[in-house]
Amino acid sequence: MAQDDGATRTVIMTVDDDPGVSRAVARDLRRRYGATYRIVRAESGESALEALRELKLRGDLVAVLLADYRMPQMNGIEFLERAMDVYPGARRVLLTAYADTGAAIDAINVVDLDHYLLKPWDPPEEKLYPVVDDLLQAWRAGDHRPVPSTKVVGHRWSARSSEVREFLARNQVPYRWYSSDTPEGQRLLSAAGQDGQRLPVVVTPDGTPLVEPEAPDLAAHVGLATTPTSDFYDLVVIGGGPAGLGAAVYGASEGLRTVLVERSATGGQAGQSSRIENYLGFPDGVSGGQLTERARRQAAKFGAEILTAREVTGLEANGAARVVRFSDGSAVAAHSVILATGVSYRQLAAPGADDLTGCGVFYGSALTEAASCQGHDVYIVGGANSAGQAAMYLARGAKSVTLLVRGASLAASMSHYLVQQIEETPNIHVRCHTVVESAHGDGRLERLTLRDAGAGDTEQVDAQWLFVFIGAAPLTGWLDGTVLRDERGFILAGPDLTVDGRAPAEWDLDRPPYHLETSVPGVFVAGDARAESAKRVASAVGEGAMAVMLVHRYLEQS
Repeated sequence: MAQDDGATRTVIMTVDDDPGVSRAVARDLRRRYGATYRIVRAESGESALEALRELKLRGDLVAVLLADYRMPQMNGIEFLERAMDVYPGARRVLLTAYADTGAAIDAINVVDLDHYLLKPWDPPEEKLYPVVDDLLQAWRAGDHRPVPSTKVVGHRWSARSSEVREFLARNQVPYRWYSSDTPEGQRLLSAAGQDGQRLPVVVTPDGTPLVEPEAPDLAAHVGLATTPTSDFYDLVVIGGGPAGLGAAVYGASEGLRTVLVERSATGGQAGQSSRIENYLGFPDGVSGGQLTERARRQAAKFGAEILTAREVTGLEANGAARVVRFSDGSAVAAHSVILATGVSYRQLAAPGADDLTGCGVFYGSALTEAASCQGHDVYIVGGANSAGQAAMYLARGAKSVTLLVRGASLAASMSHYLVQQIEETPNIHVRCHTVVESAHGDGRLERLTLRDAGAGDTEQVDAQWLFVFIGAAPLTGWLDGTVLRDERGFILAGPDLTVDGRAPAEWDLDRPPYHLETSVPGVFVAGDARAESAKRVASAVGEGAMAVMLVHRYLEQS
């Protein structure tokens, strides 16, 4: 566990798995900097990352990170690399022994290391403090103004409260959570003129209270971009999952005026994944949130606009322009469009599940709820990678995790590496041929009725947590009558549009459709929404990049 002193000062964090060394480092730092900075120490990389995420959500600042190189499970370089995703501006120091100086020098390139320190450093006045002084001075020279935090007052088992927390967390908006039945929660409700009957109440950084806010209103009040700066672009990307982010990065980096439109939060289903271990270039795995945030920053760096909480309801071809219409009646036009709308988890068709959604029944990882699962029995419905990744993540703190799988085994739908990890984790249990018959509870999930899909036998189990990862329904209903789709709603493109070598009747060009081009020229599809797609993060990113290449070809010949 991370330990700290103080509550409001900028943080200096030290990470060392040796408790004695950890206390000594914190003591030396506190002696020199304790009056001005808050010293936080942790004894593992994982606990330090958890502390950093909490600090981020609270809007606190971190100036310097000092990590020991030789730590089990996650060494200092690995920790600093992952910490960059949370606090990219923090100065990074690796604590090493003389034998590890080669690794420290390598880390300068891997994590943009600012300094490495040889242990021991007695006296600190000569070997520690001058280094930290310089790093603090360099950090202060940057723009690290405190981030005002949003306050959320809600009820633990309120579905809407859960949705708001998930929306803010996935959009990297710092917030503080207050239960409505605590003294501070009551004070905030009173200040907002509310009696707690309508929750959640969100208090924005400027003090504006929002009662049961919808996503667009909430996004606008917490500083997320919701309105395009122009009415015409080279490229509109619809959907902010891996395919959409890949398209935005490549489109903007290659000079296309690009806007990405996302209805909730960038990342899509992949952004909710607790751990992705088969993505190229991340041998130790990467969380969906980390991968998403890196991609979002990358797209913004190249100049792509990213609009959040904007729902697209229509697509029209108007001469050479492709017009995208929003739910509020506004519209934006472009030379080309990439559809990267992805898929959503299917709803659990079990009596009681709808009423308990957000109150113990969750779709996707709902990572903001993971901390509350500590020491509890957790059930997961699904047998694909997303369910397996969630099981591995939740098993770290849960008493037990039970995977409920309709099929005969995990092997048919889950990657081999993940099946092996699940088999080796003692508190994860797999029940095959099992479905949820019904969910029960008064205001929150309390029990599940499970049915053996083969024998038909049923049993009731006590359960407070159920996470659902079943099926993939494409988010394409709004495209009815616009682009051709298959019987399940997935978008047809390229060769899948042609029958006996002939383009569809709607196609009015002399050339056949390009590989990822839909039945509307200049409108392309990438990722999970495409018929027969691979449903993997890497392939979605690749298709987003390929779609941009085909957009260039389309624009050159238009």
